[in-house]
Amino acid sequence: MNCIIIDDEPLAIEVLSGYCKKLGFIEEVGSYTNPLDAITVIKEKKVDLIFCDIEMPQISGLEFISALENRPLFIFTTAYSQYAVEGFELNAVDYLVKPIPYHRFIKAISRVKELMALKEQPVSANVFPSNGETNENQKFIFVKSEHESVKINLDDIQYIQGLKDYLKIHIVDSNKTILTLLSFKELLDKLPPNQFLRVHKSFVVNVNFIRTVQRNRIVIDDIRIPIGDSHKAQFFSSLGI
Repeated sequence: MNCIIIDDEPLAIEVLSGYCKKLGFIEEVGSYTNPLDAITVIKEKKVDLIFCDIEMPQISGLEFISALENRPLFIFTTAYSQYAVEGFELNAVDYLVKPIPYHRFIKAISRVKELMALKEQPVSANVFPSNGETNENQKFIFVKSEHESVKINLDDIQYIQGLKDYLKIHIVDSNKTILTLLSFKELLDKLPPNQFLRVHKSFVVNVNFIRTVQRNRIVIDDIRIPIGDSHKAQFFSSLGI
């Protein structure tokens, strides 16, 4: 796995570089304190993963990642937690808050490996019908993830997050996510429409887990999920708000 590190703090680069070397299978092909200096290597070399800080003097990490065409997988690394929603709206694999513990780094890399493994799979037959029941009555679905079909109880799905060509299914009470090579349309066709609502181009939520609804956000546990303008009217109408 080839990676680059972008951070205006050399010490932060040193920490991430050390973590990569410790794992052994990640090759750091460049590190940069100015994001603009990284453009050439991204275009010319095979870069699988970008570690990117957010608050930098030349250009913010959010702006830099947004401007990339055919961007690799990326993880935001920052000292500020308030950018998390914006980071995930850009389909970040993970959002690591400094100082970054090694176990959180490992967890983020595990997600990257899962996504890279999914890239190698054929696109077809990712979701299997649950048990022949109608969408309103079904209790579970089978979702293809990596090299197996995983059974997921619908009542355990808190929300689903879009990541480029993949979906990340968040499961309640286990801090567990399931990654699948799938489109929202394919998955929504298998889910009960009265229970799962599209609220944003990158998010579907299970209405049973909604704690509060704000003007532009939904709160599930401590996660704030944005409500997209194009989905707002339908979402509020479905909930009778």
